[in-house]
Amino acid sequence: MSKFRKTEDGEFNEEYQDIDLLRLLKAFWHRAWLIVIAAVICGAAGFSYARTFIAPTYQSSATMYVNNGSFALGGATFSVSDFASSKALVDRYVVFIKTRMMLNEVIERANLNMSYGALVGKVSAASINDTEMFTITVTDSDPERATLIANTIADVLPERVEEIMNQSSMKVVDYAIVPSGRTGPNVTRYATIGILVGVIIACAIIVVLELLDDRIHDDQYLIQNYALPVLASIPDYSSGSRRGYYYKRRGYGYKYGYGYGYRRSHSYYAKASSSYAKAASAAKEDKK
Repeated sequence: MSKFRKTEDGEFNEEYQDIDLLRLLKAFWHRAWLIVIAAVICGAAGFSYARTFIAPTYQSSATMYVNNGSFALGGATFSVSDFASSKALVDRYVVFIKTRMMLNEVIERANLNMSYGALVGKVSAASINDTEMFTITVTDSDPERATLIANTIADVLPERVEEIMNQSSMKVVDYAIVPSGRTGPNVTRYATIGILVGVIIACAIIVVLELLDDRIHDDQYLIQNYALPVLASIPDYSSGSRRGYYYKRRGYGYKYGYGYGYRRSHSYYAKASSSYAKAASAAKEDKK
């Protein structure tokens, strides 16, 4: 609402605009139906968009184990320093998986019809609980192709590592299997985002409507915003009032009458007159 101050010329100049938080809260409460409708519509739109326009994706993962070369699987001792060295090698191998030489060979062995740039975005790797084991995860729209890529990487990676780093090696712990269900898109996330967007839009509309509403709602509005004393107020006599006045518009003019009591008595006398007329008419017919 706007704040005004009376000048020496008798005019009111606008100084600033403030927001009545209590009035906004009441507006939110009275227009809660608008917030609910907007949330439902936007949430349904987000759900439909995720289910219809976003292609489903599938993930397939293979698990690898790393050792630093001083440890032999035949039964030699394995110290704590060997564990630390293996963990350090995991980070190097994660970076090595996405190299151009590595993925180009994967494309060639798996007979993939895609480029290096398309494949590198589908591959990710991460260590398992900060250990010497890590997973190779492939995300693709085809579950079988995702499994093929993950297993091809698991076969090619140890060979390339042994060629470059003679003192280290890795083994395949688990090969990837075809996923039974899709992993994306996250329909719940899109629906939740849609609901939040709907609530924000509805609240913004309500705030704008309240700021643009410059009608006088009560006497406090005049006192707070115009610094004018209220000398008298006219009660609001509506048609729902028991003793109020009512009006009915017919044609070009207005027909005024009295309130509830008048209408009730008028209806009573009309019924009585109708009954008297029927009795008189019956008496005349009997005389005939």
